[in-house]
Parts: sequence; structure tokens; C-alpha cells
Amino acid sequence: MTTTKSTASAAYWEPLWADGRQYRQFDEAEQRLIDENLGPGRARPALDIGSGAGALARHLHHVLGYRATGVDCSPSALALAAAQDPGPGPDWRCLDITTDSLTALPDPAYAVITCRLVYRWMDDKAAFINRVRHLLAPGGTFWVVTEIAGRRTTTDLAVQGLGITPADAELLTTGWSVVRTADLDVLRCYALRP
Repeated sequence: MTTTKSTASAAYWEPLWADGRQYRQFDEAEQRLIDENLGPGRARPALDIGSGAGALARHLHHVLGYRATGVDCSPSALALAAAQDPGPGPDWRCLDITTDSLTALPDPAYAVITCRLVYRWMDDKAAFINRVRHLLAPGGTFWVVTEIAGRRTTTDLAVQGLGITPADAELLTTGWSVVRTADLDVLRCYALRP
């Protein structure tokens, strides 16, 4: 019997980060969208799931004024994130959001939870969304940035299928009282509120 590695696990991501793999940069267009949709933090807690090298968590913390925590299952990604922020900045935690105890987080609830380029990789998207709902404070915002399948201009079917499907998008947006979206080339940004 052949088993495959979960694409939401450290076994999948750690070798990629450890080998120096780089991912899409958090650019000005994305920053403007997040600033408009999340607003000032006023020291409220924010959780960045799959924080990678930490650009989004640092933006939440230093620019918007949230008390940010960045979590990732890859120790190499977190080491890179911490090295890029020498001053008092986000709290970095090595955590697998899909399996580890949520009590390992510094706060029981978060005003903002972000998930940038991560949702697509979740094996059990429904369970992941339920965990996020459990952590989101009343009136909070779940900010998701994900690629949409079929938007890349390529004939390589493996690359075209990297994004989420319409069924994944429907699962993501069902059950929220507010759903706002904005598109950035192959990406779609979601601001979801209970």
C-alpha cells in the first residue's frame, strides 16, 4: 500500500523551506486590500496561519497594530520569519493548525485570522474551517488569500490546477454572514465574518 504525505504537514513543507524555497511575495496591492478589509488592530490579537517567512504577520503587527502570532508547521520557515524581525514583533509558534492542540496558542480567540496561500493545501478543508471558527472572536474577520484553479495562463494542467475549485470556494464561503471578495490576478481574497 502506498501512502502520500499530507500537503498540510511539516513532513511536506519543512524540506521545501529548509532548501530555501521562496513563495509569492506579499505585495503592495495585497497590502492595500488587507488594510481596507481589516482596519487598525488597536493591539487586538491576530493569528496568521501558515505564516511562512512572516511578511503578513509582520504587516499585521507593525503596520496595522495587531498583536500578531504567526504559526507554521515548518521550523525552518519560522526561523526565517524570526530572523527578519529583530525588534519586538509577532510571536512565532511552530504548530500544525490541523492537528495540534489549540491551547498551544497564546490567545483563546482572535479578532483577525489570516490564511494566505494555505487553504488550498488543507487536506480536510471542512475541519480546518471549523477550527478557524472556534478561534475567531465574535465580530472577527477570517482573511483568506488563495489561488483559483484555471486562472494561470499555461497549458501545464498540473500548474493550472494549483488553485481551489468552485466546490472548495463554496465550502469556504458557506455559513458566514458577510462574504467579501477581491481578485488579484490568479488570486482571490476573501473577507469572511460570522
